[in-house]
Amino acid sequence: MKYYITLILLVFSLLTFAQKVEKDGNTYEVKDEKIFLNGEDVTETLSVEDKAIILKEATMISEKMKAEEKARKEKEKAEKKKEKEANKLEKDQKKAEKAAKKAEKDRKKAEKALKKEQKIKENYKKAQDNLSKAQKKYDKLKKKGKLSPVDESKWLEKIEKLTEKVAKAKQKL
Repeated sequence: MKYYITLILLVFSLLTFAQKVEKDGNTYEVKDEKIFLNGEDVTETLSVEDKAIILKEATMISEKMKAEEKARKEKEKAEKKKEKEANKLEKDQKKAEKAAKKAEKDRKKAEKALKKEQKIKENYKKAQDNLSKAQKKYDKLKKKGKLSPVDESKWLEKIEKLTEKVAKAKQKL
């Protein structure tokens, strides 16, 4: 937007201000094929050769200003293009960072799920081991006849609880 405003102001200034040409120590202003000296129209008083020289110089100055304006426009265009490319690179970099963050998040999520699965497997194995140990000990004590009816009911309750734990662990697995 600021480039357009600058361009409009420059074009306006080119149209409103006259071309200043120096010849023989005098500064002439050329505006619409008329030559002014100190604000007075001197087009008719100058010789044809002087008019031609002054108009030619004014044309050269005008063309030089147009060329400078064109170069400035091209420079602005190049700057805009650079800016666009920089913005595009920045956007691409942000997208890449975002994708990397997402990949990292997905990786952590997968690791967490794997750890959870391993823990569930460990809990299931531990529950099975506890149940088998308790069952063996109960069978051993029962064979030796060292269990009273109260102890036997306690052991059966313990084995029942361990069986439930195994069932829950298997269900989670």
